[in-house]
This record gives sequence, structure tokens and C-alpha cells, in this order.
Amino acid sequence: MDFAYIERVLPLYQRAAALTLRLGIAGIFLAIIIGLACALIQYEKIPILRQMVGAYSQVSRNTPLLVQLFFLYYGLPKIGIMLTPEVCGVAGLAFLGGSYMAEAFRSGLEGVEDIQRESARSLGMNRVQTMRYVVLPQAVSTSIPAFLANIIFLLKETSMFSAISLMDLMFTAKDLIGLYYKTTESLALLVAFYLLILLPISVMGAVVERRVRYAGFGA
Repeated sequence: MDFAYIERVLPLYQRAAALTLRLGIAGIFLAIIIGLACALIQYEKIPILRQMVGAYSQVSRNTPLLVQLFFLYYGLPKIGIMLTPEVCGVAGLAFLGGSYMAEAFRSGLEGVEDIQRESARSLGMNRVQTMRYVVLPQAVSTSIPAFLANIIFLLKETSMFSAISLMDLMFTAKDLIGLYYKTTESLALLVAFYLLILLPISVMGAVVERRVRYAGFGA
């Protein structure tokens, strides 16, 4: 193990990790918004929009992120739409993650018993108030495990960003291997930085999951 090499390239990995995390957070934030909107449309059974959400989910979940990124980065310029690699990365992650987040939220919404909604309506709450104060809080708490699993999954999918010339962790590792042939050291740093990003989220997620459990769900 060449520790002098590791010390020399460490700043490159730090910058790549910052970029990976920044784009990952932006994509996940948009995915949450898309997922929640899609889940509410499906839950409320809104005509036409429900079918559109179903089609979006099928396309999103049944095509690889790599193909989606290629379409955004190489395909859209053919029709005059030019996007930067950063925008393509965030958009691709949001497009893929939105369908997974939608499924997590939808399962949470459907897990709320009808008696909860009926009780809220009997207390004088309208449809919006019932959703905001009764249904959504319970749905989100039961969706936490799937929600956190999706966050970790999407952060790992950022490794595909290297395909569109983004200087993320994967691109940096491959570039350095090609330049210096230090495969073991480069891959060890790659694994270490992914662990530094993902392990705290996994641990924090377990803590949050325990705190939001309530009677009838979990131990």
C-alpha cells in the first residue's frame, strides 16, 4: 500500500466526494417531491393523472439510470436541448428516485386505516386537513424504512455520473487508476469515501426509525 500516493490524491477524492454528495442531495430532494406528488395522485385516484403516474413509474423503474443519463446528456442535444452534466445528473437521479419514493409513500398512505380518516371527518376536518394532520404524519412514519433504503440506493447510484464526465468519486478513481496504475490504493479510497457518506446515513436512519415507531407498527 503506497501511503504517499494516498496522501497525494486525497484532496482529489475530497472534492469528488463533495460533488457526489451535493448532486446526490439535490437529486434526492427532487425525488422526494416527485414521489410525494405521485403518491398523492395515486392515492386520490385522480383520473388521467393517475394513468400518467403509472406510466412514469414503469418507465423510470424499468430503465437503468445509465440509459436515462445518456438520454439526457447525449439525446436531448439532438433536439436542441443542452444541459450541463450536473443538471443531467440531478435530473436523472430525481427521475429514477421519484418512482421509488412514490411507492414508499403510497404504501404508507394505504397503510393508514379508514377509521382514521372517518374520525377526522367526523371532527369537522375537510379533505385537505385530514390529509395534512392525520393521514400524512402516519403514512410518513410507516414509510421511514423504505424511504431510507431509497436514499441509500440513490446515493450509490451516483456512481453512474462518471458516464457523463462528472468528476464524482467513481470518475476520480478510474481516472487515477488510468494515470498511475495504483489500483489497490485508488479502490480502497473509493470504498472508504462511500462508507464515510453512507454509513452515517444508515446509522442515523436506524435511530430515526426507532423514534418514529408508534403503537401497531414495529416493536
